[in-house]
Amino acid sequence: MRLSLHPNPLMPFLSMTRIVTFFFDFRMGYDLVVLFHERTCELLPCGQQWRKLVKLFRRPKSKFYWYDFTVRGRRYRGSTQETKAVRAVKVASLRLADAVENTDPLPNRPTGLAELSQRFFCWLDDARLESKTKRYYRNGWRLLKLTPVASIRLEQITSDYAERLSFAASAANANCALRTLRRMLHKAEEWNLLSRAPKIKLLQEHGRSLRLDDDAEKKLLAAAVVCGWRKRTSDVFGDIVVLMRDTGMRNQRELYRMRIENLDWERRLIFVPDSKTPEGRRLVPMSRRVFEILRARCVTRLEGWVFPSARSESGHISSIDRLFRQARIKAGLPKELVLYCARHDYGTRVLTRTGNLAAVMKTMGHRDVKTAMHYQHPELEVVRAALDYKPGANGTATRV
Repeated sequence: MRLSLHPNPLMPFLSMTRIVTFFFDFRMGYDLVVLFHERTCELLPCGQQWRKLVKLFRRPKSKFYWYDFTVRGRRYRGSTQETKAVRAVKVASLRLADAVENTDPLPNRPTGLAELSQRFFCWLDDARLESKTKRYYRNGWRLLKLTPVASIRLEQITSDYAERLSFAASAANANCALRTLRRMLHKAEEWNLLSRAPKIKLLQEHGRSLRLDDDAEKKLLAAAVVCGWRKRTSDVFGDIVVLMRDTGMRNQRELYRMRIENLDWERRLIFVPDSKTPEGRRLVPMSRRVFEILRARCVTRLEGWVFPSARSESGHISSIDRLFRQARIKAGLPKELVLYCARHDYGTRVLTRTGNLAAVMKTMGHRDVKTAMHYQHPELEVVRAALDYKPGANGTATRV
């Protein structure tokens, strides 16, 4: 869009705030729209040249005038809510002035995504984000650097372009890169490097289909014995697997950070002070196995981490992923089975045995039913038994 700039002899007599006024120039023979904000003064012809910038029309079955114009590749279209042409022109002129002002701060030199990444990661280092979130964005940029999007300008990245990007491995891997790209473009919009960030759609991810059930637990604990670990390492691995299955706690944010001060021995409750969501701050009941394991670990200690680690900066263990992979390979279990599958097993077992979805959501720290249902894996045997149900002659149930 090009705007014709003309000297305005009325500038000293007009306010410095934005004004939209209509004058009639007897020498030129057409109206002029005066648009100026603070130190800028732009005059747009309201006749034939103005119509090249702004299209004013009426839609079928609408009594109002509509405007339609484009500024730096972005289309603006809407109703003026006015039935008279003169007033509709004023409203359209205001919309055009807003669009022009919002794009003024943009730099003249185009910025590439690779150049933006340097500023983005400087911001990321100082941002108040979780360390896991920062690692997530860094991994996403590692994936983006392998694609052509890293070498193009920001204004060239559109929704259609993002949909054509392809990444190796699973949909979760691709979404990591797409979420990173989306966050970077929104920061570019915030820093006035981009007029508007495009909408980037994520790929459909399939939820976990496996549960760390009783059979998987037995195989993992048996494999831990033959892996040749130290007794302390083997005990920690076995305790965490059991605690994950019987508490349903999140391993990284909740289980590994468990402190003795948050254990209520009398009521057999575990208090989770900090979690992923506000609902994650909750009380978790101890099963018999959980109570015995925690008692054996704490003994006479009254404070401190339940799973301390001298080599960790945080003072507690932060991961057993390497141990879990070794035991999983020894046990011959599928690679899709991860420790977090124990949380899915917890949600399924508790709902099957209690039938109380609200209690499951409360103990697992879920906000809505839709999220809670992602952790439900109904057993097919229960469904098969319901299908084979046949009432007996004396009221007893029989299977056919």
